[in-house]
Amino acid sequence: MVHWLPTVVLVGRPNVGKSTLFNRITRTRAALVADFPGLTRDRHYGRARVGERSFLVVDTGGFEPVAKDGILHEMAKQTRTAIAEADVVVFLVDARGGLTEQDRGIADLLRRSGRPIVLAVNKAEGMQSERAVAEFYELGIGEPHPISSAHGDNVAVLMEEALARLPAEAAPEPAPDEPDAEPGEERTAGPIKVAIVGRPNVGKSTLVNTLLGEERVIAFDEPGTTRDSIYLDFERNGRPYTLIDTAGVRRRGKVFEAIEKFSVIKTMQAIEYANVVVLLLDAQQQISDQDAHLAGFILESGRALVIGINKWDGLPADQRDDIKREVDRKLAFLSFAQHHYLSARTGTGIPALMRSVDAAYAAAMARLPTPKLTRALIAAVEKQQPPRAGGGRPKLRYAHQGGHNPPLIIVHGTALAHVPESYRRYLEHFFSDTFKLRGTPLRVQFKTGANPYADSPARRKGR
Repeated sequence: MVHWLPTVVLVGRPNVGKSTLFNRITRTRAALVADFPGLTRDRHYGRARVGERSFLVVDTGGFEPVAKDGILHEMAKQTRTAIAEADVVVFLVDARGGLTEQDRGIADLLRRSGRPIVLAVNKAEGMQSERAVAEFYELGIGEPHPISSAHGDNVAVLMEEALARLPAEAAPEPAPDEPDAEPGEERTAGPIKVAIVGRPNVGKSTLVNTLLGEERVIAFDEPGTTRDSIYLDFERNGRPYTLIDTAGVRRRGKVFEAIEKFSVIKTMQAIEYANVVVLLLDAQQQISDQDAHLAGFILESGRALVIGINKWDGLPADQRDDIKREVDRKLAFLSFAQHHYLSARTGTGIPALMRSVDAAYAAAMARLPTPKLTRALIAAVEKQQPPRAGGGRPKLRYAHQGGHNPPLIIVHGTALAHVPESYRRYLEHFFSDTFKLRGTPLRVQFKTGANPYADSPARRKGR
């Protein structure tokens, strides 16, 4: 069974504060942006967390449900698409602007959608709660929640309420634990799940067909042929895999506009589900902001990664050099990932790509024994000590593994709250190089041990 992250979609008329709420929820101004051909107003996609629960959040454009043509009509179509993919909708209205006919129209459409709805009354800072929400009861879609996207008032409570509305089948469940491997070995539990992701028309389905050795997925020269992710089991050199072709298969007669054919939400969910992601780029096009945003989401998700630069056959040597320099420059933050220049159409470079997929999976799932980690930590500190903070220097004492996919190293010591981010990155690179963990990000977490004398009688006496 596939366990998706739930999707929360923000909907409302223009200028009610949806983007501000999006940035507040995701705690960032960086977002995956759908800038596909034919999209007149970007939708933003991000990953968020409330407590221990993660979810996807979508920021839509200002919604004009009665628009018949032009840009407002196109924006309304995008919002309807997002609502159709939502597990729960947060409907924003404006406490200061009051209830409008647009709000009534949106509420009617949301009721007909059948999706769970949470009503958020934004810009309620400085207002009495009862006064801020009173007129919005008229919408008849449940209890209005006064919030302030700009100041963060009641946003956490709002999102807890939204996640509580998820239907049972959309609620994420923990995947079963994988069996422990012997020290130094990778964990193997079932097929390796490999998501093929990238912009429309970079050759994802062609790559899948080449790997499968048959025409299992529609592949022709039209951006955005697929919509839903499809899962394809196969074996290669005796090893089982599940390929995830994002965003799926549609019959030729069912192909519509570009944005309707490509679901960013399904792609993000496939990344979360995968063990290894293959980010496919087009050698005949420049790396776009969308490529970089997608790469950033893969990194944030902690997935092992292999980069494939497709349509390499037939390019002149000078153009190949330019492309290599562009990849190195624009995707420098993915230095842990192997790059492969290939042709999905002819199969050139595919064996090397799959060897890197295997290596990335092994690195992501490897067990790292505590004694070896601690020795590596000592060697890292001897090579470069953490900078002083205040009157002393943080003490890094020992390390152990706290998780995998991606590998998580927990470092214990004292005064570790003062270790700067630059030193954390230094340790991450040091551990990756020491254990040859090519193809996966690695994360370091600091944990300061409790002072055993903190509550001693002598200390209490001196208070």
